[in-house]
Order: sequence, then C-alpha cells, then structure tokens
Amino acid sequence: MTSRPLIVRLCNWIGDVVLGLPALQRLQDAGYDLHLYGKGWAPTLLSGYDWPVTVRAKTLREQVRQLKAIRQQCAARDPGFGRRINALAMPNSFSSALELRLAGLSVAGFAKDGRSLMLGQRIAPATGPHALESFWALAGGLIGGAGSSGMAPPESIAMRIAAPARLRAQALVAERGWTAERGGYFCIAPFAAGTVHKLDKRWPGFPELAQRLVASGLTVVVCPGPGEAEVARSAYPQAEVVENLPLDAYAALLQASRGVIANDTGPGHIAAATGAPLISVLGPTKVEQWRPWGPNITLLSARPDWPTVDQVEAAVRTRFGR
Repeated sequence: MTSRPLIVRLCNWIGDVVLGLPALQRLQDAGYDLHLYGKGWAPTLLSGYDWPVTVRAKTLREQVRQLKAIRQQCAARDPGFGRRINALAMPNSFSSALELRLAGLSVAGFAKDGRSLMLGQRIAPATGPHALESFWALAGGLIGGAGSSGMAPPESIAMRIAAPARLRAQALVAERGWTAERGGYFCIAPFAAGTVHKLDKRWPGFPELAQRLVASGLTVVVCPGPGEAEVARSAYPQAEVVENLPLDAYAALLQASRGVIANDTGPGHIAAATGAPLISVLGPTKVEQWRPWGPNITLLSARPDWPTVDQVEAAVRTRFGR
C-alpha cells in the first residue's frame, strides 16, 4: 500500500489522548501512516503502538521548526503529501491549528474556536455527547466517503500495552508482594488536574475510603504523578505509594489490579481503556461527555455534588466482595 502520511496534533490531556485512541486506530485502518505530535508523556503512554511520536516543544517558534522537519520527512515518502490534507488537529483550540498552519501544513479539524480560516478541511463539530464519539467523528470526517458514516465506535478501547511495561509492572507486584496469592491489590487514582466550571474534580472522600479499605485488610496502591508524591505520602499513609512509575507501566499495573477507584482523571481513563475493573467516582464532571469508556465500569455520580464515602465503599464491596 502506498504510504499516506498524516501528522496528528494530539490533545494536551492524558484522558483526551486515551479517548482518542479509537479514532487514531480508525485512521490507520483507513490507510493513513500516522505521525503523532504531543506532550512529553505521549511516547510513553503510547509505547504499545507503532506510531512515531514527536514531543512538542515549548515555544511556537520551535513547534513550527519541529513540524516543518516532520513535513519534510513525510513529503520525502509521499510525493503527493503537499497536495492534500496532511495534518489533523485533534484539539479544538486555535493554537493547535495555528502551529500546524504556520508549518505549511494543510489542516483538518473541527470548525471551532474561530480557527476556520486556518483549516484546509472544516469538519462540522460532532453532535455525539461523548468525547470519544467526537474524536471518532473527526476521524470519519477526514476519511470521508463510505468511511465517514455508518460506523459506531467500539464498545471498548482495548488500549495496547508494550511488553516491557508489562514486565516492569509484574516485577513491581512481585517485589512488593501484591500477588494474587496474597490477595492482590487495589489502585486508587485520587489526583486530577484542572477544574469543571471552577469546581474541583478531585473526590474529597479518598483519604477516608483508603483508610477504611486498608483497615479491612486490603492493599491499596497510589501512583502519584509529577509533583504529587508528597501529598500522596501525607494523605495516604496507610497506602502503598509508588513514585516515578512510567505511564505505560502504570497502565499495566492498573490492568492487573483487582480493581481501580478513580475520579475524573487520566489514570481513570487509562484503567477503563485497559479493561481494568473500575469504579468511577464523578462530581461536577459532565457524565455524558467525559465518563470513562468501556464495559467494565461502575459509575457513581451525584452531579454537581459527590457520592458519599459510604456509597463508594458499598460499591466496592458489592463489586469486589468482602
């Protein structure tokens, strides 16, 4: 098959990139040779895939330089690269379209955020309620023709995890004694970046829940991200804290756990994408748009308020037994 390179500007949040995986796979299945461009954590998160990922520079000048270099590489492989739509902006932001356009690329994207004039292909914003459905529709709009309609997104994301990441997680479990023979372990993901309508996305009941679960004899694991380790150690003294775990190994650890309890956060979406048994605790988050995607999820929401600790503990007991 003739190479048809496509430069894809990834979203800026881990959860968004995870929810965009079916769309990326759809593009690859349609014959596109994907070249991804995103945050510093993107190569590790996507290590289970064969897509090259370039880490996005900090300044616009450097971003344009990087994208021009990728453009030249793609043009060398495909003589028709410059005569067609050759880039996709997955975020809806003005800046994501701008950096691609300044690099001389012909960009497809949703016609939002006042960026229509920078788009070579303006795709009507998706009407589906969920973010994954929007990304799926974006890919379909680029593909066009018969590939743009009649296909529903998959029921599960089935995120791929690289073999070295699995081995690292298995070694950690063996080293810490969290094996199934010793009762296994539960992961909690209590951190979350950003807000929803200026309301915190972090469920305030996590410290009490962790204390109750550990008191009942369960092993609770917390894997803090950058800048979260000190809070993890102080707020969860009874839990097993794992620092500096790469995202792909974290995904493998989540998948192999007895269960995961998470609020609206990237690791929650990763857990759902790997098929891990997940209890998703949501507060102000718009459930129909940002709930984790998959069949193995128990969803607890009292929007805009939070479920109580008793309600979440009861869900854990019901789902996983005493």
